[in-house]
Parts: sequence; structure tokens; C-alpha cells
Amino acid sequence: MTQVEQARRWGADQRIEFIEFKLFWEGSLNRADLIDFFGISVPQASNDLSAYREIAGDNLLYNASLKRYVATESFAPKIYRPNADRYLAQLKGLSDGIIDLSDTWIRTVPQATALPLPHRRIDPFAVRCLLAAMRSGKSIEIFYHSMSPSHPEPVWRRITPHAFGHDGLRWHVRARCHLDGQFKDFILSRCHDLRDEGDGLGSPQEDAMWHEVFEVELIPNPDLTPSQQKTIALDYGMVNGKVSVPVRRALLYYFEKRLRLDVTPGQDLPRQRPVVVANWADFHNALPKAW
Repeated sequence: MTQVEQARRWGADQRIEFIEFKLFWEGSLNRADLIDFFGISVPQASNDLSAYREIAGDNLLYNASLKRYVATESFAPKIYRPNADRYLAQLKGLSDGIIDLSDTWIRTVPQATALPLPHRRIDPFAVRCLLAAMRSGKSIEIFYHSMSPSHPEPVWRRITPHAFGHDGLRWHVRARCHLDGQFKDFILSRCHDLRDEGDGLGSPQEDAMWHEVFEVELIPNPDLTPSQQKTIALDYGMVNGKVSVPVRRALLYYFEKRLRLDVTPGQDLPRQRPVVVANWADFHNALPKAW
């Protein structure tokens, strides 16, 4: 098969998947949806709908009054794999103004919003420089304000970056600091300037905290009522009353903070701390130690 034929085949597969996406999430579609999104001809849109009917004819019916194909009661996805997290993430991206409607397959947008948080300014050129250093294994200097008492003012630091991490609120660059030789997290919005690419220090494989994964075993807070514990177990998809969450050891500190696992028992109401760590001793030992 030639590259042109492969491209055509991929395009056809995408359009067939789009049809099923529309039927699953929005309940209907017509030829205009395909024409407008993919920029194809009317005959091509008709052919795509005919091709889908050959694959999953029981999934759609033509409603003459609506002039649209609608999902049947027996609709069952055959090609598209529904992913609620992906769909809701796109709604959040639309709400935050990070992505445009044209970047998604969503055409009928429900009312949706996300809790607004103060925006952290991240310089795209700083991210570009860090990416280049990661690809080449080089180091780079960053003008960084650490908020540490030992560095009350921003200072130039040479780092060898190798990964990005998100703690639930902020993006970090994971890097080896040349000042003390340790692997650390540097908040991207505090990298005010970058300069002077140089030799890297060591290998990313030496960052054991990044590469080691700890399985956090979460269970419902025992202080909840039995009914509440069942609700929490359903919320978190627990099996036999617990769920195992794999977390890079470098991110365990943030995981603990985000789920309020570090709060002293009794300080929060049980419903404010719905889950606790079952393997607490191992979890505590696995936490990164302060540098």
C-alpha cells in the first residue's frame, strides 16, 4: 500500500470513528457534520455513512423529521472506545480556553465550567529550551526563584533536565541540580530565564526517585459510616474495599498533599478525608526526604 493510500485509509477510519463518537456522546449526526469537520464532499460523506452502516447497522436509524441519523436504543460501540476522562478533560480544556472547539470532535457543547485557579505564567520558549536540553542530554542555566530561605533572591542555577511532572496544580521540570548534585523539581513558572547550554551531569537513569514506583493502597476512611465507605469505594473503583494507585516516588509528596493524607487524624471531618493509606508505614518510608 502506498503512502497516499495509507493516508486515505487513515482518513476514512477517522471519519468512521467520528460517526460513532457523535452517536455515542451526542446521539445523532448527519452528513453536514462530516462535511464541515473533515472538509469532504457530499458523496464522500454519504459513502462514509454507508460504510458505517455495513459495520454497525443496528446502531443508527435515519429520522426523517430531524433529517439526522440517531443512535438506536440498542447502540453499542464497535469502533470508538468511549473514555469519560478524555471527554471531560476536553470540556475542561474548552472551559479553560486552552483548546479550541475545532481541536475536538465535540460539536454540541454542554454547559460546563471548571474551578478557576490563578494562572501560572509559563514561558513557551523556556519549555522549548528545556525540551532541547532533554533531547541532547545537555545542561542549561535557569534564573530561578526557589522561595527557599537559603536563596531569598533568584539565582542562576545549572541543571540537567530529563522530565516534566505535574503535581495536580503546577508543572515542574525534573532535573539534576549542579549546585548540590541532587535530583529536584523546579517549578516551570519560576524559571524566569534560560541561557548557556553546557555538558550534562550524569544520566537520567540515576534518578531513582523518578524511576521507582510505589503502589499506594487506598481504603475508605474507617471513621466514615459503613454506607459512606461503600460510596467512597464506588467513587474510587475499589475492589474488595481498596484500590492500588501506582505513583512515582518523586511525586509521592504531592500525592500526599493533594489527597490530604498528611492531615493529622481528627483535624478534618471524615468526609473531608474520604480515603486513607492502608500501607502507611511503607508509604511513609517511600516519601522523598527533604534536601
